[in-house]
Amino acid sequence: MATSKIKKGDMVRVIAGAEKDNEGKVIAVDHKKGTVTVEGVRMIKKHTKPSMANQAGGIIEQEGPIDISNVMLLVGGKTTRVGFKMDGDKKVRYAKATGEVID
Repeated sequence: MATSKIKKGDMVRVIAGAEKDNEGKVIAVDHKKGTVTVEGVRMIKKHTKPSMANQAGGIIEQEGPIDISNVMLLVGGKTTRVGFKMDGDKKVRYAKATGEVID
């Protein structure tokens, strides 16, 4: 897969699927599987055994992965596509809707 347009820490909006129109911060990006984990989106229940970290065990709610094609970057409250351009000798991401450099 090419350079990912979505990175950890970005604000995104879900544009397809059951969680459509939900927004959140990207917690993790899995480049091999092509998925992202977004804060507060696609909550799943996981059954855990008691361990040293979690003495009681039980059922934990946590975020599940979403396909990267189902999320879109938020810049200034609006969704935008992402492009790359050279800023001097550095490759940077920019918002195609506004033209502003993201990072």
